[in-house]
Amino acid sequence: MIDKSVFHPLNYIKKEEYSGSMDGMRYMLKKVKEGEEDAILVTIWPEPFGIHATPDEEKTTKTVALTSDGVSEAADWLNEQYTAQKERWTRAKNWRMP
Repeated sequence: MIDKSVFHPLNYIKKEEYSGSMDGMRYMLKKVKEGEEDAILVTIWPEPFGIHATPDEEKTTKTVALTSDGVSEAADWLNEQYTAQKERWTRAKNWRMP
């Protein structure tokens, strides 16, 4: 689970994509335009592949504000998705190349 007391990637996200993983769930936070405003696009997908090698139908996204509160909302959403889809991430983590 993401510990919000140490999860502070806002300044990094303003310049670069920020990615990580939690026991089978991969995620990326990326600065995007939402109309006239900057926002964070949060994307999750199952291991083992990177974001570009994973089919779009395997990805789930959420857009939040490009602010500290938005980062906190993203962390909450990532934790919720990790818990709600735990079986999916466990299957992904245990996947082996045939």
